[in-house]
Amino acid sequence: MPNTEAPLKRWNSIPFTKVRMEDGFWRQRLETVRSVTLPACLEQCETTGRIANFHKAGGRADGAFEGIYFNDSDVYKVLEGAAYSLMLKRDSALEEEIDRIIEAIASAQEPDGYLCTYFTLQAPDSKWTDMEKHEMYNGGHLIEAAVAYYEATGKPLILEVARRLADHYDATFGPGKRHWVEGHEEIELALVKLYRITEEERYWKLALWLLEERGHGHGVGRIWDIPEWGPPYCQDDVPVRDIEKVTGHAVRAMYLYTAMADVVHASGDPAYTAALHRVWAHTVERNMYITGGIGPSRHNEGFTEDYDLPNETAYCETCAAIAMAFWNHRMNLLFGDGAYADIVEREMYNGALAGISLSGNRFFYENPLASQGGHHRVEWYETSCCPTNLVRFLPSIGQYVYAATENGISVNQYVSSEAELELDLSGKGGGGNVRLTQTTRYPWDGSIALDIQPLSGSAAFTLRLRVPGWCKSYRASLNGQALDEARLVLDNGYLVIERAWSAGDRVVLELDMPVEKVRARDEVEANRGRVALQRGPLVYCAEQADNSGLQYDAFSIAADAVFATTHRPELLGGVTILSGRAADGTLCRLIPYYAWDNRDAGYMQVWIREATDRRLYRA
Repeated sequence: MPNTEAPLKRWNSIPFTKVRMEDGFWRQRLETVRSVTLPACLEQCETTGRIANFHKAGGRADGAFEGIYFNDSDVYKVLEGAAYSLMLKRDSALEEEIDRIIEAIASAQEPDGYLCTYFTLQAPDSKWTDMEKHEMYNGGHLIEAAVAYYEATGKPLILEVARRLADHYDATFGPGKRHWVEGHEEIELALVKLYRITEEERYWKLALWLLEERGHGHGVGRIWDIPEWGPPYCQDDVPVRDIEKVTGHAVRAMYLYTAMADVVHASGDPAYTAALHRVWAHTVERNMYITGGIGPSRHNEGFTEDYDLPNETAYCETCAAIAMAFWNHRMNLLFGDGAYADIVEREMYNGALAGISLSGNRFFYENPLASQGGHHRVEWYETSCCPTNLVRFLPSIGQYVYAATENGISVNQYVSSEAELELDLSGKGGGGNVRLTQTTRYPWDGSIALDIQPLSGSAAFTLRLRVPGWCKSYRASLNGQALDEARLVLDNGYLVIERAWSAGDRVVLELDMPVEKVRARDEVEANRGRVALQRGPLVYCAEQADNSGLQYDAFSIAADAVFATTHRPELLGGVTILSGRAADGTLCRLIPYYAWDNRDAGYMQVWIREATDRRLYRA
């Protein structure tokens, strides 16, 4: 559990552009996103009329609006993903294609800065009448894309479009102007990003005003008119600083909490911190699956009641897992606690990663924890928020690896990489640039080596290494000498090493990774009498392709069954599998949850029955 009494830390994320990924696990995925996923999403945006809507709205083509009123956002998310890919590897052909799309977007912007092709083409007299229509949600994704593309290329056009749109919002809404409660949160965190690149404080202050609008009866539109949804569906039932529990639509809730954390970080005002701690505990302790998935209900794409965590009908939208990573990353930066980075890790390796096939061109919208064989990834969705969210999330995961702390560096995720970090430790005897090289086979192996090279020759600073919550024992050494118990100081989930560092210093952290049997709280009715297997950060599942002798939900695992690990480089892109015996003696194999449904159709289970008869077979 995080320390809720800790003062604000306000660490700073190290941009992924300063982190060169050398990791075998992630590098192949990033290359697949660049070469397969991104082109596939661009093509879908073209063939489904999403890009054509901008041409039509800008008078460059004839025709009516195509699709759903929030379809602009998919184009923006793909543009953001393209920007991140360009940051990692410049591609002139891709850049030219994106520039053409940006020109179409610019042409669709109205003279007052308004930009939403659905209203321009289909309902020009209905702007700003229904808060559910995603007008600012679309705009938020434009702003995020604009910031990313400007940072990637230095080209100003899309950033100018985004600023004119934000200025339109600022001129229309705010104190003494019109009320507004955006039905789908997103604009709030985007405005903070715009503030950070422009240094215009009015943008984060507008985000704060939008947050403060919630819970005061200003909401108007379709959501508010549906009795079984109403204000809680879009987190408009109480003022944000009074939030006690997670409610409603899962993605919207996570974007709201992300924005609340962003505003605290930008302003330094701790007014929202108590609410953030309360709702985090309620979400993680009572409403999160072992995979990091959240939102069990298809009906509202979100939450129902505490401990309602069914497996086969679990909704667990991919976007919600990604948004959980966004929120917990911000919480880690705010409070400097490793428990939040633990959740980011859980989403990276399980909840979010399961949403995309190994081939990179098929996707899950829903991520159940059990299937009888009928749930499969598809190439696209009419509501395609999940594929386009993945295309921007995965290329940017380098930002979660390191953070600049008040007195040094925090290593939050274990990924083979090299980063050059600029430390500002004025008055603390340190500072300057430090090159950090991380070498590991994580998540298959818990050994992590960190080579530290201050570019000025030496530097005094504190190095923090996250000890994951799943890790029960670990060892560490400095320059080949084991750190004794007195030096294995843990602070908020981090091993802390403070010293004057010199070129050639090496820290090795060894995280023990046994196979762990996990049992749910008794309140989770769906998992009573069941067990799940986890090794390191990875949750495992039984898939029919590996278990032809076992029938779906008709086998069990003994409490003291032993599972061996075998790395199979030829299987599913290279995975470590678990092998043991079911209670009747039949061989049982499990694969990482993220890799299921990449072979022949068949059943899948995460939570497996646990045998109670002590006379059953023991491996």
